[in-house]
Amino acid sequence: MSIKYTILGLLHYRDLHGYRIKEVIEQNFGHMWTINYGQIYPNLKKMLEEELITVRELVQEGEKGPPRKMYSITENGRNEFNQWLLSSPEGNTLLRDPFLMRFVFFGFGDKKRAVEIIDDQMKVYKEQLKKREANLKLWERNDIYVNLMAEFGVKMNKMLLEWLEESRQKILESE
Repeated sequence: MSIKYTILGLLHYRDLHGYRIKEVIEQNFGHMWTINYGQIYPNLKKMLEEELITVRELVQEGEKGPPRKMYSITENGRNEFNQWLLSSPEGNTLLRDPFLMRFVFFGFGDKKRAVEIIDDQMKVYKEQLKKREANLKLWERNDIYVNLMAEFGVKMNKMLLEWLEESRQKILESE
C-alpha cells in the first residue's frame, strides 16, 4: 500500500497533522498495515515538493512546543489521487502481521511458550475487535466503501480469533 496515496485519501476528508495521520492509519487500517513516523514525514516533505499538498502552521493556545503543521490536499493532489484510483490495484494480497510471521516458526521453539504467545495475541485481537465493533456505528455516517472496510476489519478480527483458538487447541493436542 502506498503511503502517498493513503495520505492523499485521508486529506480528502479533512486537514491533518503528521501525528494524526499516523493515528488515523493505525486506527482504521491497522488490520492491513502498520506505519511509523519515519515513513510519514519524508513522504509529506516529498508531496509538498511535488505540490500535491500544502502546509500551514497552527499555533495551539496554551500548548508548549512548536506550532503544528496542518497538511491539506491541493488540486494537483486530487488529480493524482484520482488517477491512482482509476488505475488497476497492485496484484499481491499482503497481510502484514509480525505475530503471524513469528507463528510460522513456533515449531523451532518451546510449545508452552508458543501457546502463551498465542494467548497474548488473542487478547490483542479481542481488544481490537471491541474497538472495531464500537466504531461500526461511527463509520455508518461515512460512505458505503468506508463502511464496508469497517465491516471487513470486524470480520478479519473474528476470523483470526477463530483460527487462533483452533490452532491453539491443535497445538496442545499435538505431540
